[in-house]
Amino acid sequence: MNINWLDSQKSGWLERAAQNRVPHAVILAGQPGVGKRALAAWMAAHKLAGDDTAGDPRYPVEPVQHADLHWLAPPEDKFSIGIDQIRALVGEFSMTSYEGKGKVAVIEPANAMTTSAANSLLKTLEEPPGDSLLVLVVDRTGGLPATIMSRCQRISVPAPETDVSLDWLGRYEPAADWRDLLEFAGGAPLAAIRAREMTDLGRELASDMVAIIGGQTPALSVSGRLATAHKADPRNVLDALAVIVQDCIRQVTTGGSVPRTVNIPDSVLRRIDSRNLFCYLDIINGLRNQAPGTFNVALTFDALLTEWAGGLTTCRDSRGPEDRLPGSATG
Repeated sequence: MNINWLDSQKSGWLERAAQNRVPHAVILAGQPGVGKRALAAWMAAHKLAGDDTAGDPRYPVEPVQHADLHWLAPPEDKFSIGIDQIRALVGEFSMTSYEGKGKVAVIEPANAMTTSAANSLLKTLEEPPGDSLLVLVVDRTGGLPATIMSRCQRISVPAPETDVSLDWLGRYEPAADWRDLLEFAGGAPLAAIRAREMTDLGRELASDMVAIIGGQTPALSVSGRLATAHKADPRNVLDALAVIVQDCIRQVTTGGSVPRTVNIPDSVLRRIDSRNLFCYLDIINGLRNQAPGTFNVALTFDALLTEWAGGLTTCRDSRGPEDRLPGSATG
């Protein structure tokens, strides 16, 4: 499905290409879920496959299959891009293009590069091979060294207007109620799709949280199961947990007059210190905004669900997430 809100970035790139002003290295910066990876895939197709076949940025993202395209991401069992991966990429870039149209490398997310990996990329940025394009996809620009930022042309990819997002999402899946999901996703349409995919996990987790607060299931048994199942990507659980807590907040603040996304009964909500739901959500969102691998998944889930089991009576806004949650450091 074409991503229409990227039309301005696409037209700007085509204009640069027509004037022979395409940079050797670009940073695509924006919050998760706004289509940066789709835009990177389109840029690669435009350079390697030609104007006639590049089409438009599309979702789901399907990078063109090409011998001169190198798509770099953290290995499945890791959270970072290491120096060996970058060295291999630099070596490939120094070789002649297979099909004579140059080479393209996409690094995503570029802020997942280790310091040594980023440093090893600098020489390539300073002295790029003749006909090459390096695309750095960045969710958090603060995670990139200034030496990298200064050598790349930045292209911002903002979230589209709400009406544009809702229209696109409505065509993607007409039966879904996208407004709340889009709000939860910070206005990013592709993140809203991921949030909807988390609904089933959210219902399962909500059932566990009801059992925890009722004393039928120990918090640590649930957190242990979640940590084992989602150690590779704890954001799944954190996203689902955020949906549940937001739903609880809506129920408390509206008196139950809005439809429920998940089923947390009123009897459970009465056992929770509702004043601290916002604090609890703040903790969860703080973790969602951290890079994977920067906190201990098992201990963090233990702390989150133990706090829930206690009715959120100990949650305080005056402390940061790293202070409130034992185990939030890597270990």
